[in-house]
Amino acid sequence: MVRLIRRATARLGDRGVLTGIGDDTAVLAVTPGAKLLATTDLLIEDIHFRRAYASPRDIGWKALAVNLSDIASMGGTPRFALVGLAIPAPPRLDEVEAFYGGMSDAAAPHGVSIVGGDLSTSPAGWMINVTVLGEHAGTPRLRSAARPGEAVAVTGVLGRSAAGLARLEREARAAGSTGGVRREIAEEIAAAHLRPQARVAEGRWLGAAPAVHAMMDLSDGLATDLDHMCRESRVGARILTHRLPVAPATRDAAGVLGGDALRWATSGGEDYELLLTCDPDAVDRLATGLREATGTALTVIGEICELEPGQGPGVAFLGADGEPVKLPAGYDHFGG
Repeated sequence: MVRLIRRATARLGDRGVLTGIGDDTAVLAVTPGAKLLATTDLLIEDIHFRRAYASPRDIGWKALAVNLSDIASMGGTPRFALVGLAIPAPPRLDEVEAFYGGMSDAAAPHGVSIVGGDLSTSPAGWMINVTVLGEHAGTPRLRSAARPGEAVAVTGVLGRSAAGLARLEREARAAGSTGGVRREIAEEIAAAHLRPQARVAEGRWLGAAPAVHAMMDLSDGLATDLDHMCRESRVGARILTHRLPVAPATRDAAGVLGGDALRWATSGGEDYELLLTCDPDAVDRLATGLREATGTALTVIGEICELEPGQGPGVAFLGADGEPVKLPAGYDHFGG
């Protein structure tokens, strides 16, 4: 298996890897003076992915990408990954190789090296644990740094992953049908769900901007993740739903599949865009700079506000008429 993993990851760079796969422990060189960032995620078959429509290569990509997104949310640079994989016996070597190939595909654009991990048997289904180590030479952006008066903004567009999941579930039940969604739209939203793009370059650029204060990635959905930010910062937030950058593909898919595009954008989760707060007078400068540097849009969707006496941290969604809009929370791992 060591030979298999070496072959699957051979095209990755070895920047900073003094001793990699094959020994008991990887030996790594880190940048002097930089802060070390560490993140880990656990992915379980039929909870985080379904093999009915996710290929081993898709699963490998996503398992690494969600960790890269965590490093991006701090404004850091991902460097090294360790991968634990448990699969039912007997293992199919072509599937294992495809899994690591997907990881390599996600890692290569960011110069990330897979430096070790473990491979074991599972009593039922695939189980994956990925740890990514990164660096930050400055001040990492924390979710606890939001302050009243700051603007709330997001990168990119929202809702495509949830739309993609709805379409993939429909396809799995209907033996390959796209559920009436146009082929190009179906491919776009499926890719957003199966192979999310970590906003690493965007995170580094925004993390270096003094006007950006709090930042995190959107993994569980805007409603849940912004609530986490508010609770950590002990503030409230007002979000204008008509300003949300709902992807056109999300709206198209919702119209065909009978879904709710706004709910997918706020509560669907797994968009892996960046959510941030910033000085309101810096919004235009940040949006222009980010687009010029990375090609990615930055959209202001609301503001951070002070808590009223006796009020706990929380998020209020408002329509264009200023009236409250009731939306469900995003993903909860334990449903509580």
